[in-house]
Amino acid sequence: MTAIARPQRLIVLLAAMQAFGALSIDLYLPGLPAIAQDLGSPESDIQLTISVFLVGFFVGMLFYGPLSDKFGRRPLLLGGMALYVIASLGCVFADSSAQLIGLRLVQALGGAAAAVLGRTIVRDLFPVNEAARVLSLMHLVTMIATLIAPLLGGYLLLLLGWRSLFVTLMLFAATTLAFTAWKIPETHPNPTREASVLSVFAAYLRMARQRVAIGYVLCMALVFAGMFTYITASPFVYVSYFGLEPQLYAWLFSLNIGGVILFVTLNARFVKRVGTQPLLYAGAACAALSGILLMIGGIFEVGGLPLIVIGLFGFVGVTGVLGSNCMASLLSHYPQQAGAAAGLGVAAQFGLGALASTLASALHDGTPLPMTLMIGLCGLGSFAALLLTRNR
Repeated sequence: MTAIARPQRLIVLLAAMQAFGALSIDLYLPGLPAIAQDLGSPESDIQLTISVFLVGFFVGMLFYGPLSDKFGRRPLLLGGMALYVIASLGCVFADSSAQLIGLRLVQALGGAAAAVLGRTIVRDLFPVNEAARVLSLMHLVTMIATLIAPLLGGYLLLLLGWRSLFVTLMLFAATTLAFTAWKIPETHPNPTREASVLSVFAAYLRMARQRVAIGYVLCMALVFAGMFTYITASPFVYVSYFGLEPQLYAWLFSLNIGGVILFVTLNARFVKRVGTQPLLYAGAACAALSGILLMIGGIFEVGGLPLIVIGLFGFVGVTGVLGSNCMASLLSHYPQQAGAAAGLGVAAQFGLGALASTLASALHDGTPLPMTLMIGLCGLGSFAALLLTRNR
């Protein structure tokens, strides 16, 4: 680990890196109809700007992590954020949906550096239990950003128009880039780096053959897949099926974000005292039991809306606990390939999340069953995956 005086002071900056993905999507969601109208494009074309961003984020993560094990964290991190700033500026001046889609892809490829390498730097600076606490605090900041971003985007859209949304993203990224260049030196020294580019990508194959790595990756990826299912399907379940007003749906959505904030705060408080493994099993058990509750409600049509609200609160609430502790545990097993480990873990979250979101849309039948069934299976799968990490 590199010697940085008081690395705890970097937590807010590292959290800002982790928030690139959430802000890049949530901030401009309220502006999608206005963008389509202003550019004279079908809404389906503008919706592609979200899909292509997820694809670019997924691909970028797979490359930045291993390459940082060879070339160091700092040059890739600064280069990626600079690319994000340039692409965001391009989005401000986009005059067609095709341009915006292409620039969003470039924006994602740049932002992926911050999302992956921010977590990797945590492993460089902190031991495993402290890393889990720091990742929990970073996730807390990300959830607050997720909660605030749509509200901020709505006001910016109302006052300044949709292009101001990308100006805001550009300024956020430029500020993060400037502080990163000022405050964070190289945290992965030369003597510990991989010998060749081929060897850094071979780390993926080594991890794929080890049940401990697969266990941690699938544990956090499956629970995030369940959360993506919830994000995709819950508006139709709450508003169309149960007839709730959109404002009440927003409050229920905020309730689950509040659950995430509550659980990651408790995780940050107790992880150094208890350790990552007991909290991982508690979180995975909560996800599995909440998933079973949701499946019972969906299959047997019992419990109605209250049962679904309770089940979702338990499931979504522990996603941050599982994500933080799984990532810290995975990185502790691969200290020399921390970049590749972080890249694999975060890319799996977004990859399975995108797949789950697509399946939830394809299986939609107007009832809560597809959502509750998929989330339940994700919860059970997450707990089963964690069992792979046990010592024989």
